[in-house]
Amino acid sequence: MWSLTLLLFFLASTTAAPSPSPPTPTPPFTKIYAFGDSYTDTGNTRSATAPYAFGYVSNPPYGTTFFHKPTNRYSDGRLVIDFLSSALSLPFLPPFKTTTNTSKFPFGANFAVAGSTAIDHDFFVKNNMTLDITPQSIGTEREWFEGLMEREGCGRGREEGCARAMEGALFWVGEIGVNDYAYSVGSSVSTKDIQRLALQSVSKFLEAILTKGAKHVVVQGLPMTGCLPLSLILTAADDRDNFGCSASVNQLSHAHNALLRAEIEVLRKRFPDSTISYADYWAAHRAIMARPAAYGFTERFKTCCGSGGGDYNFNPLGTCGSPDADRACRDPGQFVNWDGVHLTESMYRAVANMFFYRGLVQPPIGVPADGKARWE
Repeated sequence: MWSLTLLLFFLASTTAAPSPSPPTPTPPFTKIYAFGDSYTDTGNTRSATAPYAFGYVSNPPYGTTFFHKPTNRYSDGRLVIDFLSSALSLPFLPPFKTTTNTSKFPFGANFAVAGSTAIDHDFFVKNNMTLDITPQSIGTEREWFEGLMEREGCGRGREEGCARAMEGALFWVGEIGVNDYAYSVGSSVSTKDIQRLALQSVSKFLEAILTKGAKHVVVQGLPMTGCLPLSLILTAADDRDNFGCSASVNQLSHAHNALLRAEIEVLRKRFPDSTISYADYWAAHRAIMARPAAYGFTERFKTCCGSGGGDYNFNPLGTCGSPDADRACRDPGQFVNWDGVHLTESMYRAVANMFFYRGLVQPPIGVPADGKARWE
């Protein structure tokens, strides 16, 4: 391949006719700014600040597969954002809130918070949604990001500083919105209102970072949330689709994704100089649920680290890491679900592989082809 390239270069340099311009290459990403909830959080929460019922993230066996200790990630190991960092030959992203106000972030930062919502926290307070929920939202994460940009010389009326601060940056907007729907269960607020307000919040967030100068943004859709053990124990036995998942919950997430993609199309027209990619988490999750053995999974629904046994091994009163939880399964790599809401490292790896090497991020972001080898 290389010899052919050199030959073509030689022929082009010895002819009078000018050679055609090469296609514009994808810029080398030198930093990542990540946002989202527990599927992306690499340590902005810990047991003391975690959402209720999953307040043991700082305890073993979290982190057992890769890090061999808890790292406040809601999994047995790495998340999709970790695989992205490795594929781009960047360090794992530091969680923004566990650092000092003077910390430097040469390779980017992770602003994602477990339990965070798309809609601002005040909305849930005003509507008497009294669950012990995380007070942060994607709006909070944006405020943290803008504060960091101010420190790095990117403020109002400082376009040159923003250009420098964002040069080489990839913005990773992890799935967000699942918690909004979960927190509103049993309230007087309709699902349609939650959907409308959540999508407005995400659109407002994207508009803000694009206006500030973001040139490369990846936005994830929601996974098949009806396939999570928590959804399955909370919905009726006759509320099942062809995969054995909760049909009503999956329909809700699917509708959310369709509207999110429509919002992205609007933003693409408004910001033609930026690349806004959609990461199809739904399609990745669906492919695995349809043919789990092809991806090395033997357990589609049972929780690896939980309690209660049965089809799901999930009891909200005895979640992973708690004194009442059972010992984690011997081989998490065969399980899709880690703790009843979050996924195993093997599942996150499979999703990342489809995102970066199987075309489920569109337009593609140009992850180097040898990135997969660095994951092992």
